[in-house]
Amino acid sequence: MRANGIGYSTPPARLDPAALRADFPILVREINGHPLAYLDNAASAQKPRCVIEALTRFYSHGYSSIHRGVHTLSEEATAAYESARDAVTAFINAPDRRGVIFTRNATEALNLVAAAWGRANVGPGDRILVTEMEHHSNLLPWRRLAQEVGAELDYIPITDDGRLDLDGLVRRLTGPVKLVALTHVSNVLGVVNPIPEIAALVRERAAAARIVVDGAQSVPHLPVDVQALDCDFLAFSGHKMCGPTGIGVLYGLPELLKEAPPFLVGGGMIGRVERAEATWADLPARFEAGTPAIAEAVGLGAAIAYLGEIGMAAIWAHEQELVAYALEQLRGLPGVRVIGPTEPRDRAGVVAFTVAAIHPHDLAFILDQEGIAIRAGFHCAQPLHEGLGLGPTARASFYLYNTLTEVDRLVAGIERAQALFG
Repeated sequence: MRANGIGYSTPPARLDPAALRADFPILVREINGHPLAYLDNAASAQKPRCVIEALTRFYSHGYSSIHRGVHTLSEEATAAYESARDAVTAFINAPDRRGVIFTRNATEALNLVAAAWGRANVGPGDRILVTEMEHHSNLLPWRRLAQEVGAELDYIPITDDGRLDLDGLVRRLTGPVKLVALTHVSNVLGVVNPIPEIAALVRERAAAARIVVDGAQSVPHLPVDVQALDCDFLAFSGHKMCGPTGIGVLYGLPELLKEAPPFLVGGGMIGRVERAEATWADLPARFEAGTPAIAEAVGLGAAIAYLGEIGMAAIWAHEQELVAYALEQLRGLPGVRVIGPTEPRDRAGVVAFTVAAIHPHDLAFILDQEGIAIRAGFHCAQPLHEGLGLGPTARASFYLYNTLTEVDRLVAGIERAQALFG
């Protein structure tokens, strides 16, 4: 077991990306006369046919509102929705299904923790720690909470090679630290933070602090076990893991969620409503107000089944092969600077980079003319870019259906852009 919590008792089986590509209808498309090379998976992943069919089948044959109906369709839809919750529970090895809350996405999940648990437990003078590499979704909720309640927000620094500075973390685990929020995998640096090691430091030096992990870039790509991570809350999105948009997950320890007031109030999350007072439902309904994303949850369940059949260890190993090859090829290009650790070990399939004299948006446009989809911009991590002295960057990100040939196409496209810009 490595420090980041990733390890195998036996080597994972190799997956066949060429065979898997047949499961994704969109990958047969041509863009500007070229085969699509979709390298924007850190933003959102494509959907396999089984997920698309699960959504269609549910809407065509099984749709109804859930939980309160006694007719057949409602009972069937309720069973499908709750089955998806059970699938999530098993997928992340959550100890209690009551701690699995469906949200719209990871952003909403993190806001839920800040608004519900945070406002009830963080007060004036308390300290909130976040890292310098956070996505805006795991920064802005805590900044707003600190401003609202008079808490202090402090940043855990990163090292020169783009890793989390654990000595800097230890120095900041002083005083009334109530919360440590950090990403599992950086969507810019690609680095995999050693959550179990960090959790041990927090438990030892700031026992009252709770640990919130942004798993948006880890849960779709590598084996994640919330009990091994020893986190209190974990957030992730369905659309990044071959599932539909509009569905995300907050995992939280039930004993913490039970203490928190509801994030939203209305139908479905109540026990009893009278003219002057109301009582709240038990978990998980307490945090799922209104009619939830029923079909999207069913689609997420189908995505989890699909990923589980392939094996998360195999997906992770495949992405490490891709990122190692991409780093090697990009390092051979003059004028290209890779952001983050240059060694592929413990690095996820995300490569942000700059090309001298070419703006990332121009590069992305040129690559699109050849059917290659990448991302360009700050990737919702502008403070990180500014802290590194960077403007926008280009970013290629890989998933289970990407191939070494697509990496070659990316490199060749960058070389053509360099020739075009002289």
